[in-house]
Amino acid sequence: NISLFSVLCFSEDGPRLTLVAEQSKVVSRRGGNVTLPCKIQRDQSLAPSRKMRIKWTKLTSDYLKEVDVFVAMDYNKKSFGSFHGRVHLQSSSPVDCSLVITDITLEDYGKYKCEVIDGLEDGTVYTERQSLSVIFPYFPRLGRYNLNFYDAERACRDQDAIVASFDQLYDAWRGGMDWCNAGWLSDGTVQYPITTPREPCGGKDTTPGIRNYGVRDKDKSHYDVFCFTSYHTGRFYYLIHPSKLTYDEAVRACQKDGAQIAKVGQMFAAWKLLGYDRCDAGWLADGSVRYPISRPRRRCSPTEAAVRFSGFPDKKHKLYGVYCFKGNN
Repeated sequence: NISLFSVLCFSEDGPRLTLVAEQSKVVSRRGGNVTLPCKIQRDQSLAPSRKMRIKWTKLTSDYLKEVDVFVAMDYNKKSFGSFHGRVHLQSSSPVDCSLVITDITLEDYGKYKCEVIDGLEDGTVYTERQSLSVIFPYFPRLGRYNLNFYDAERACRDQDAIVASFDQLYDAWRGGMDWCNAGWLSDGTVQYPITTPREPCGGKDTTPGIRNYGVRDKDKSHYDVFCFTSYHTGRFYYLIHPSKLTYDEAVRACQKDGAQIAKVGQMFAAWKLLGYDRCDAGWLADGSVRYPISRPRRRCSPTEAAVRFSGFPDKKHKLYGVYCFKGNN
């Protein structure tokens, strides 16, 4: 139930002022808080200025643009956009420029820049925040290759996720992800990860890697989507119930238990990050039936740990249980 933020430091030094982000691991979770380290190491002969300017920005996933996060100079402080009211300087000492982000969201993951200007001196560090997270491929009840880019964004949102970036898909591929259906990424490209080359997936004589269809028309092109999520505060669980349920009965059963029927992203996060294991097929919010197996065994995903997919059955069939999610109030 944690997210892990790895902090990497690359510094650009002024003659007598250096910024440092000590390499460290910061533990938090979505909905929690995190501190991005940035501290000043200055020449002792350099007196601090009251006009010192501290600026934090976030780099976009393609690293081509910077989004303003927070700026401070003397007693003037300002936060921007979705960060408004959620960020402040830690200020544990006069040389501490570390940024605290509260109520962490999925969109907060990425690379940040801390920039300090003090008179004629300046310094910059970059911190990259990575999480214990999960990428999952998704398609709706309509079937494969039915989502344009905007439908894909909504589909991920509906499943407690966002459209994955290329970096996130690349990390998942390095972790062994192999999926032969092309899906949208956040930069508008369509790609898919292959670890075991084979004929239907670009050819068996090709090398493992990310297959790239390039940038596609966001309105007219239709593919699946790769979604990104991490674990949120709350509890994911299989509801013990005396009988199998239709979809509508499943929704009501979770509500009666003070919860909501779980979303696909919540199942993937519980499976990947918490090791959740249950060999019972259950309804999820999108009308699909799935079950998470982290310990492969006979009759329960015998060859691999996986979230098993049983399709989108008729919602009136009383054949399945239900997975619920109870958020922390």
